[in-house]
Amino acid sequence: MALYSNKYLSLTFCLVIGFILVGNNFGADAEKEIPATKFGQNVGGPTMTFLYCYSCGYRKAFEDYVNILSERYPQINVSGANYDPPGFNMYFSRIVFAAKILFIVVIVSSFDVFGVFGQQIPSWWQHLLDNKLYACMMVFFVGNMLEGQLVASGAFEITLNDVPVWSKLQTGRIPAPQELFQIIDNQLQFTETIQENPDFVK
Repeated sequence: MALYSNKYLSLTFCLVIGFILVGNNFGADAEKEIPATKFGQNVGGPTMTFLYCYSCGYRKAFEDYVNILSERYPQINVSGANYDPPGFNMYFSRIVFAAKILFIVVIVSSFDVFGVFGQQIPSWWQHLLDNKLYACMMVFFVGNMLEGQLVASGAFEITLNDVPVWSKLQTGRIPAPQELFQIIDNQLQFTETIQENPDFVK
């Protein structure tokens, strides 16, 4: 009886820790969501925004463009942030994260899940309990892989003054610097034409 009591206590403790981790993760997603990055101090100047897939590794491409644009177009304010995956993918990724933490907690605590339902422990589950480190690492890496697949949007979307100028989701690729330069030049020239002509009908 004392043995089962200790197991329930250890499971309860591990579950509390797990829920804290899950809560922190959800809170971080709500508040952080890959913090927006801003470059340039030209208040009132043109603004270029990059929305990119952080889990795809496009942060490096964004930083490269920031360096290039700051040299060629110092008047442009550049900002970047994570592109939220479409549909329910973000919610599914959170469910996967919660399930991953729960599995690890159950394995570490050696809680007899099947015994609660009056079932005999399967050999595969006993193998996981006998090899906790291996099992936890497997659950952790598989869970991370699934989370990454769910939030990997593949996006690299660019807007200039809130006008879409490039979409990797539509073109299937990130623009070459010269392509983006041409787009920017055309957009800035068009904007200057409008500003110089007050009679222009918008």
